[in-house]
Amino acid sequence: MIRSLPRSKAYDWSFRCFILLYFAFLFAPLLVTCVLAFNDSNFPSLPWQGFTLDWFLASGPDRIGLFHDDQNLRAIVTSFKTALCVSILSTVVGTCASFLFEKEEFRFKGVLYFLMLAPLVIPGVILGISQLLAANTAGAFFDETFGIDIEVFRPSFWLVVLGQFSFITTFVTLVVSARLRKFDHSLEEAALNLGATPLGVIWHITLKFLRPAIVGAGAVAFLMSFENFNTTLFLVGSEPTLPINLYLQVRDGSTPVINAVSLMLIVGTSLLALVNVYFTKKAD
Repeated sequence: MIRSLPRSKAYDWSFRCFILLYFAFLFAPLLVTCVLAFNDSNFPSLPWQGFTLDWFLASGPDRIGLFHDDQNLRAIVTSFKTALCVSILSTVVGTCASFLFEKEEFRFKGVLYFLMLAPLVIPGVILGISQLLAANTAGAFFDETFGIDIEVFRPSFWLVVLGQFSFITTFVTLVVSARLRKFDHSLEEAALNLGATPLGVIWHITLKFLRPAIVGAGAVAFLMSFENFNTTLFLVGSEPTLPINLYLQVRDGSTPVINAVSLMLIVGTSLLALVNVYFTKKAD
């Protein structure tokens, strides 16, 4: 609709209804989950039985709250370590890849760019199975040929990191590349003509311009790794990440502590998003 034209009451009413229904569809399930984290019931569902903080603070014996639940706390720490490693690796490699595809010309560039995008369109289940089979094959080869047992080829923490890194790096590359396309390369040429070194130009000019995209991509990479389930399910070892641990609890029957975990994740994710927006605007 043309904004300069007068709008009818029917249009205004339908517009408000659409906004209301859209955000209700997005946030109503999250709101219910947050409310149930304070429900004085032994089941993670309605009806409402009253307000309680037991699912956060209780230490037993009848109820175990989140802050005394060793299993969930270990899973949170494992997910945090995994996401930190994946985000650092993905940000460094993805930024380098963006320089490669945006600033260099070489044979088969288009083909390699297409192959880089492949992990984003491959289903996470297929990606996880493929990586598991490849790791098992490589591990069996080294074990049978050289008698070497390489831990990274077995389901473990580092195999999860490598598995997530394989597709999250692609996302970082796309985000940083989009920012790099807007860069005025004459600034680099001017700095070089004034005596700056190539490394100094990249560090003080190019990377400074790319900083909002790098920070944003790194934050999203952290969140993507923290919540990943499909790929991680096939690669995880004896240290389950939080999504895997929550899945096992839901499958076997859980208490509302799972709602408490979900509430903490929602709050943490929201805070990280706000911090990312703040620093992005500050950098601009």
